[in-house]
Amino acid sequence: MNASSDPLSRIFLLSHMRAFTSLAGHILGSHPQINGYYEMHISYEDASALDKQLDVFLEGDVFKENSRYLFDKLLHNDYLLKPGQLGLANMKILISLLEPEHTIKSIVHLFAQKEIEDLYASPVEAANYYIARVQALADFSRTANQPYYYFDAELFQRAPEKLLPRLSDWLELDSPLSERYQILSQTGQARKGDSSKRMHSGVIDRTPVDYSHIAIPEDVLHTAREVYRECRRQIIGNAADSVSLD
Repeated sequence: MNASSDPLSRIFLLSHMRAFTSLAGHILGSHPQINGYYEMHISYEDASALDKQLDVFLEGDVFKENSRYLFDKLLHNDYLLKPGQLGLANMKILISLLEPEHTIKSIVHLFAQKEIEDLYASPVEAANYYIARVQALADFSRTANQPYYYFDAELFQRAPEKLLPRLSDWLELDSPLSERYQILSQTGQARKGDSSKRMHSGVIDRTPVDYSHIAIPEDVLHTAREVYRECRRQIIGNAADSVSLD
């Protein structure tokens, strides 16, 4: 199979690290119409990327019978999505943001656990990543030639009963998304998403995580909050539809 004969539509989730995207991928990827659930680290700048996506998926998985979609998520500015260059008649694009304080602390907590010192173990560098990523998503929202849908990432943990029906509608699924999900072959693996034990529960865990031991410089946090507010406003304003905590 190649892109020219590929019968599958695509779902792309554009977001950032530590925004419940592993949970999102597992909930989506557990649906019988959706293949894929992890980050493939592909830049979608022309149709050849769709062939690469198929190859990456088929290295470890097979397509579900009568499935409709192939999913990927893009969390870094190194990986671009140019919908107009892909030659796809139909795709679904989702954009999601999580508020900055929790996100930045979660990034720091994750990378501080690595054996080798990592750049993102620094609150300042984690914030720089977050700010640049949120700004890039706002840029995409202004220039995209394809409709997209926005949701606040917090909804996955705080109000999935509000979010999942909307996602099911946007994706035109023939059955609703569930708060329960499958433990899949690459669940928890490095570079494939969240490696915490929470991902192995098979159900949305609504227990908050305490990152109060991590401090972010006040000026850095203030800048991140301002960028988040303005970029979120733009992204929602340009979206075909949205659902938020508000």
